[in-house]
Amino acid sequence: MARRFDPVSLACLIGAVVLWGTSFAAMKTALAGFQPMAVVWIRMFLGTLVLLPFWRRIPRPDYRRGDWKWLILLGLFEPCLYFLLEGYAINLTTSAQAGMVSAIVPLLVAAGAWAFFKERLPLPAVLGLAISVGGVVALSLIGAPAADAPAPALGNMLEVLAMVSAAGYMLVLKRMSTRYDPWFLTGVQSVMGAIFFLPGALLSNPLTWLAAPRTAWIAALYLGCFVTVGGLGLYNMAISRMHASRAAMSINLIPLVAVITGWLVLGEALTLFQGVACVAIVGGVVLGEIGSPELALETAEPPMPVAPPDVESPERRQTRR
Repeated sequence: MARRFDPVSLACLIGAVVLWGTSFAAMKTALAGFQPMAVVWIRMFLGTLVLLPFWRRIPRPDYRRGDWKWLILLGLFEPCLYFLLEGYAINLTTSAQAGMVSAIVPLLVAAGAWAFFKERLPLPAVLGLAISVGGVVALSLIGAPAADAPAPALGNMLEVLAMVSAAGYMLVLKRMSTRYDPWFLTGVQSVMGAIFFLPGALLSNPLTWLAAPRTAWIAALYLGCFVTVGGLGLYNMAISRMHASRAAMSINLIPLVAVITGWLVLGEALTLFQGVACVAIVGGVVLGEIGSPELALETAEPPMPVAPPDVESPERRQTRR
């Protein structure tokens, strides 16, 4: 039968998308007063502090031999590599363009599932991936340097690499979420991120943080207390209740949230040609998800079993007579 509607999963996905979509503008604001690695460490450190009082209440995982490798890989993909790449990407491009690049994540997840989990990648997914990548390239080439986006091409390419890390995180999470509580995994990621980015934060001269404007501090606090814990926790919870590829589809809404937030908060705007490139990215993602084999399996009704004919034995027929 078709999978029943799960309002909890939907609410978790919407919450994660809103938090992640607004993170681009918040990160851009925070970078006005901090260096990229300082911002990332502050948000990881704050995220760890927020989870610390609740750590004893989180169910213990069903640990199995070798899980430590997957836990390290999970934290390495996100937050370590993801925020390392994105921190510098948003410093070089606009938050709206960086948000649009995130639309390729669902197709990257599908490609990773095909490569590592042997899941079939249909032709529409291949075409959609090619169109989306083409849109990302066009978006990068069209973007003109500005005071707040000195190198949009390089920034967008770094954002693409960040999305590859995000896809890797989702694939590893798919493997671990069956035996690990989503908030336990969120705590592991926060602690790993705080440790990983500490050297970079110290090299950024923490004494200069005192001179950061109030808006930069507010953005950093928002990123640490809400986006880091809330975004990861809600998404981890959603993916523990549904398939990874279905949860990844929600990433398509992040560009829309990022563009609206960038327009409302930062006054950013996209040109007509950049808008066409954005449509190509999202259109390619939509094309890639049409006919998804996982969705087809979940929405199709299985055939009803056919009962075997009631064949009466000769002995029973003789008895009835």
